[in-house]
Amino acid sequence: MKSYTRGRRISVGAVVVIGLALSACSSDGAKTTSSSSPATAASSPDTNATTATSPVSEVIESTTVPASPTFPLTGLPMSDPSAAKKPALVVKIDNHPLARPQSGLNEADIVFEENVEQLTRFAAVFQSSVSNPVGPIRSGRTQDIALLGSFNRPLFAWSGGNRRVTDAIQGSDLRQLSAQQQKVFFRAKGHIGPHDLYSNTDALYGLAPKDASGPPAQFTYRAAGATPAGDAIAAVNISMDGVKVRWRWDATKALFFRLADGKTQNDAISNSQVSTDNVVVLYVVYKPSPADPKSPEAQTIGKGDAWVFTAGKAVKATWTRADRLQPFTLKDASGTLIALTPGRTFVELARGGAAALVPAGTDPASVPYP
Repeated sequence: MKSYTRGRRISVGAVVVIGLALSACSSDGAKTTSSSSPATAASSPDTNATTATSPVSEVIESTTVPASPTFPLTGLPMSDPSAAKKPALVVKIDNHPLARPQSGLNEADIVFEENVEQLTRFAAVFQSSVSNPVGPIRSGRTQDIALLGSFNRPLFAWSGGNRRVTDAIQGSDLRQLSAQQQKVFFRAKGHIGPHDLYSNTDALYGLAPKDASGPPAQFTYRAAGATPAGDAIAAVNISMDGVKVRWRWDATKALFFRLADGKTQNDAISNSQVSTDNVVVLYVVYKPSPADPKSPEAQTIGKGDAWVFTAGKAVKATWTRADRLQPFTLKDASGTLIALTPGRTFVELARGGAAALVPAGTDPASVPYP
């Protein structure tokens, strides 16, 4: 996202020949939200410019072009700045093989994939778009409380949970929308229970408290035309609990496409393969949940190693997070903030060393899963 100042020179009397100074200030490398004030760069005349010998009076008029507002969770332009005030909505989506194809994975701004009990589950975060319907919706976990704290008290749609998990989430700042309490959930025909619970994001947003407000940006995004650093890749193979995930880069469509256990994973809303602009792999430690020792709990506060995959490049990274109210900070080996491609992002909460890179020009099937 850019803001810049043009210097426009107006001549009075004789025509002058003089350099035109143009300075630009880019916010690449710094997190922005739609409420950010655009930076202003002052232009100055070229001190080496030559002028005609006739007396001349010059006026330098500066015009600031305001930066375009962007959605906080994608970095994409938005036409109505008030849209940034819309709260984040998190929907817990099932990833059991019988739950596929899910509805909403290609419509969410950010999707977290977290290990549960020998399976994975998605926390799909909506803000700039909708999914009607969305699901299948399943239960939450205690790890959701720390993971989602940076979205500014988001709406949290889930099917419910055991008493200890329910007490923990009810005691948190997540605005819970539970199938046990609200009537905007329904059982979809043609689906096998318990993989048949759905809702609509429009209906869920209709239950938002009056004081709900928008989320801050979670990532830094590159300016238009900027090229990311990193090594070119064909894919990344990730061993999550109970599922082998592959994100394959398609240079023609400029997207990563998802396979699960060697099969194309689709989104029912878009009727297309699940895709994303960015894949972020965070290596995290899993500990037993205090609510259920059989349930793994991702430790998402602290620091760890990471990989960032964007625009067909792989960047070795580290993640840090001081507390649950702060987003993840991603930096490369030199300590520079990593900027993502504006658009959708998939975050894999993987166990240490669970990702294998597939270099460009290599068949992904030839690279074993770690």
